[in-house]
Amino acid sequence: MKPHQTICVVGLGYVGLPLAHGFAKKGYPTIGYDIDEKRIAELNAGHDRTNELSAKELREVTINFSASPKVIADADIVIVALPTPVDESNTPDIAILKAGTQAVGEHMKKGTIVVFESTVWPGTTEDICGPILEKASGMVCGKDFFLGYSPERINPGDKKHRLQTIVKVVSGQTPDVLETLAALYGSVVEAGIHKAPNIKVAEMAKAIENAQRDLNIAYINEIAMFCGKLGIASKDVLDAASTKWNFLRFSPGLVGGHCIGVDPYYLVEKAKELGMETQVITAGRAVNEAVAQFVADQVHAALGQGGTSVLVLGTTFKEDVPDTRNSKSGDVIVALKKLGHTVAVHDPYMQPAVIERNGWTPGTLEGGPYDAVVLLVPHKEYRSVGTEGLIGATKNGGLVYDLKSILDGAMITKAGRKYLAL
Repeated sequence: MKPHQTICVVGLGYVGLPLAHGFAKKGYPTIGYDIDEKRIAELNAGHDRTNELSAKELREVTINFSASPKVIADADIVIVALPTPVDESNTPDIAILKAGTQAVGEHMKKGTIVVFESTVWPGTTEDICGPILEKASGMVCGKDFFLGYSPERINPGDKKHRLQTIVKVVSGQTPDVLETLAALYGSVVEAGIHKAPNIKVAEMAKAIENAQRDLNIAYINEIAMFCGKLGIASKDVLDAASTKWNFLRFSPGLVGGHCIGVDPYYLVEKAKELGMETQVITAGRAVNEAVAQFVADQVHAALGQGGTSVLVLGTTFKEDVPDTRNSKSGDVIVALKKLGHTVAVHDPYMQPAVIERNGWTPGTLEGGPYDAVVLLVPHKEYRSVGTEGLIGATKNGGLVYDLKSILDGAMITKAGRKYLAL
């Protein structure tokens, strides 16, 4: 890679922004393109709403942030980092990826390498995105422009496992493209580069990483539900099992977000296209999708009736991040309301007005006491309040539900409250 080659990152979310920052910090002329004009204005003002980069980190580099796709024409290498969600029926939805690819094709110059980082089913880059680029540009793929794929591995909110510290898988349409991309990413990623033999291998590798984690959690979730039926604590069981050297400990919980709760469906979709019925992947998804209702049923059974007041704490898909995409907390809230409970909702990363727009009633710990306080997402703000704070927000004889088993259950029961965890 020559330092003067210009990089354009398309999509400035949890993946794209740290990527653009990484290249800019290494001296590459870097462009950040996103259709969200408000997002561009915030970044130009030094604010990252995802909290992946601080104002200081944004100030320390030069990135040309723009909401105009015309800037794509200035790039030698275009990296597409757009979301690939599922719809309400859990069918993969690549409409955003297609639209972004169309914009790239309409504006890229001859000789451009287009790299995709979005999670997709194997074959998407070459069989779907390549033809879109050809049609939009009037150029020939593999001759006038080239394809690459390097799956993102960002873990939102994780300050330890970042772009620079995670091994980067890269693949290219040709050996020369592979070497170019290996050198490009290798100049930024300190952990090293893995060269996949072809693009489909890299696409498949990314999809199975998250599907494997989904299955591991599904197993533990099923065990947790089993423990609930037995009347024993899943945490106690896991503590005991973890004393064996080769036991793999995962924690039960709601599985949402834009990766683990989504990527397995991309594998299922491709398998269907190939005439294959997935068994294990589909079973794992079914278990994890059922957890929200199970949690609501646990709370309902512990309260013994409907019509009680419940405060739900946490609406994002994981702790200490503002990302609510595919969060399953909403499913718990809906289920509790259907069971006849009056539900108030709080999250330190969500303004009351936003909570109301979701059709929920805002609440606070200070607004109690409640018949039940349900801690779904243990944000640092809740960890700071601690067990005593949740006890104080709960009526005597009421319930404190601790999804992730982070509270002092003995203290809660001693204080005259019921304690329950998944």
